[in-house]
Amino acid sequence: MNDDLHIMDRPTERPKIKTDVRAADVGGTQPFVTKVSTRDLNLFYGEKQALRNVSLDIGQHNVTAFIGPSGCGKSTYLRTLNRMNDTIPGCRIEGNVTMDGVNVYDKNVDVVELRKRVGMVFQKSNPFPKSIWENVAYGPRILGEKNKNLLNEIVEQSLKAAALWDEVHDRLHYSALGLSGGQQQRLCIARALATQPEVILMDEPASALDPISTAKIEELIFELKKHYTIIIVTHNMHQAARVSDVTAFFLLGELIEFGDTRDIFTNPRKKQTEDYITGRFG
Repeated sequence: MNDDLHIMDRPTERPKIKTDVRAADVGGTQPFVTKVSTRDLNLFYGEKQALRNVSLDIGQHNVTAFIGPSGCGKSTYLRTLNRMNDTIPGCRIEGNVTMDGVNVYDKNVDVVELRKRVGMVFQKSNPFPKSIWENVAYGPRILGEKNKNLLNEIVEQSLKAAALWDEVHDRLHYSALGLSGGQQQRLCIARALATQPEVILMDEPASALDPISTAKIEELIFELKKHYTIIIVTHNMHQAARVSDVTAFFLLGELIEFGDTRDIFTNPRKKQTEDYITGRFG
């Protein structure tokens, strides 16, 4: 499966990635590569402030989990990373969001290209009412790819990377709506992979799935992190503990604590984190 995860060769002209030693934050002694970073990030919906001074570095090829009670800002923060909040009227952002050291909110940034590099998988699987093949090929076709042989290759490699090829290879031209819920969610992951992302955002990707399908998604996340940077929002703390390398705890729009997942769940530094982890609120 691993050989199939390289969907295309990565471009080489992108800005050099900075490297930071974050042992104090993530509990390790090895330097890690910062892929996405925010500094003093504030977000407003009209007069309401939803994020407050969030500063956070996300490591390349890590799985970073965002946890916290409903309405704490974790999904809002996730959507700042690919500018999905741009579609919300009255949304205003202050501070910096960078990817590979480049400000993603710079006026010269192509939002379509950004969302190609930062794929997203939503809480509810949302396959298009089209065939399985057309779902996966949709992104590359929109981006201008017309070569049918190359599209077939992208579809196959993306479905293999999403651990779905063996289940659907003989019915690629059947409706995607005929798949099970878990298969539909893996199809949405394949669709995201088809545009050659570097970062994959997952907003509660398994919350609507049964335990068996959830386990498949978690196994997939473990495989995908070898080649992608993955950021997952989850209400399921057991899931965060199982799949993530580092965990960020949000509360009332603030980042309360960020660190190695083992430390967050066994030895949190902040009382609010401990109270949430132990079920005293949330």
